[in-house]
Amino acid sequence: MYTGTEILFALGLTVFAGLSTGIGSVMAFFSKKFNPKFLSAALGFSAGVMIYVSFVEIFVKAKDSLSSELGESRGYLYTVVAFFVGIALIAVIDKIIPNYENPHELKNMDEDNVESPDNKKKLMRMGLFSALAIAIHNFPEGLATFMAALTEPALGISIAVAIAIHNIPEGVAVSVPVYYATGSKKKAFIISFLSGLAEPVGAILGFFILRSIFNDVMFGVIFASVAGIMVYISLDELLPTAEEYGEHHIAIGGMIAGMVVMAASLVMLS
Repeated sequence: MYTGTEILFALGLTVFAGLSTGIGSVMAFFSKKFNPKFLSAALGFSAGVMIYVSFVEIFVKAKDSLSSELGESRGYLYTVVAFFVGIALIAVIDKIIPNYENPHELKNMDEDNVESPDNKKKLMRMGLFSALAIAIHNFPEGLATFMAALTEPALGISIAVAIAIHNIPEGVAVSVPVYYATGSKKKAFIISFLSGLAEPVGAILGFFILRSIFNDVMFGVIFASVAGIMVYISLDELLPTAEEYGEHHIAIGGMIAGMVVMAASLVMLS
């Protein structure tokens, strides 16, 4: 059973990752110069961290946990099935909710685009749908961060940082249309901030629902599913968005750098 300190540490990391949407809001309002190439590299870096740690660390730990309880063959099978169930889960979530707009395009808006009441209504709707979409996406991300931090704190920190980086442009995507629709930076920041709260909420709900049945098999299934979720997010969201912001090789270079940093940190901690 986990101690109160371990739970609070894991929850703190999850809150940090989720509320990075607020950082995106602040950057959208107060940054004088937007640097798409830097953000492209950062998103690629985040994808590299998440892909590497999913296959090299999380998937392996899930397989070891399931194999110790179910045997090598069944344990491997359950790990693979749970991995693809995680991918299927996040893919379904991605399919049934509206897509949020490209924050790079939103960042380049000005007041001339939103003078009419109709445009303001459209922008408000865009911002609210973006917040809803991001909040739903953040539920499984929150559980992933929380469970990783609870089981292995160093791994949890790496995942939290990677998810925080990719939450920043999501904050931009929510706050900018709401700001132009309402003229209120405060309201835009609050809505963006609240969309990030779904991450710790997802972590808390997941933990309390699962803790009564938590054992080595459940741990393995959850971890393998988390690996699938993180791989899908990296391939479906992070890398495509990174390429939209900058050149192909900047995104790939950032991804490789993320893998190198993650690999080096795991070697040093081993």
